[in-house]
Amino acid sequence: MTTEEKPRPPVRLTARGLSVGYGNRLVIEDMDLELPGGAFTVIVGPNACGKSTLLRTMARLLAPRGGAALIDGADVHALPTRDLARRLGVLPQSPVTPEGLSVADLVARGRQPHQRWFRQWSAADTTAVERALALTGLGDLRDRPVDALSGGQRQRVWIAMTLAQDTDALLLDEPTTFLDLAHQVEVLDLLRRLNRAGGSVSDTAGGRTVVAVLHDLNQACRYADHMVVMKAGRVVAQGPPREVMDADRLAEVFGLGGVVVPCPVTGAPMVVPDAPA
Repeated sequence: MTTEEKPRPPVRLTARGLSVGYGNRLVIEDMDLELPGGAFTVIVGPNACGKSTLLRTMARLLAPRGGAALIDGADVHALPTRDLARRLGVLPQSPVTPEGLSVADLVARGRQPHQRWFRQWSAADTTAVERALALTGLGDLRDRPVDALSGGQRQRVWIAMTLAQDTDALLLDEPTTFLDLAHQVEVLDLLRRLNRAGGSVSDTAGGRTVVAVLHDLNQACRYADHMVVMKAGRVVAQGPPREVMDADRLAEVFGLGGVVVPCPVTGAPMVVPDAPA
């Protein structure tokens, strides 16, 4: 194996003294957090607890009031935009689809960080786009206008564009929005495969660091290697789902009564809420 073929070390994402807010309201204050490289991390918590704010700041979509979000020790807000885009893929909530683009055209936009005035479209770009379309099951829709698709189909197109970007880390804010249950499982299975070794769309060795915000606690427990539980802008627990999710935490963070039992299929924690009154 040559030096170029050796797997790159997993991307590490961290927050150091991070404070973020909107207007006069501080949502996250002085947060320290380190996400394990090469893991599938899921961030959970009640509405308005700061999950998406944290993800958006780590993706450089929000500027912090204090502290820093770091990728492999470098401040994401100090890196050149193209350099960051080649290392970090981001899927925000409800992205806006440009009018008139076909599925293949939108997915191909994921290759822009790899373009230069002296390096235009290449065979490697075509391979990355075709593989992203195949992985997301969009090959038959490649020529369809994106704005003519269903909400679930559009979401898969955006995920395919992020995959075509072919970065070593992915940040996804509620990636299963608008998807029915079968497609939710399909997308999360795909992200899990991409997280594992050999999951790159360019078939290079090594897996990806994947960080996702999810609302469904059972899906989070099923897929996460590492779970971050947030409440009121702070991290109240983190670690493997079996260590952080139990009935006491369910009540403390979500105000929900119930039990947490092993899933009969995977053995992961499964939340069973109390019966309705």
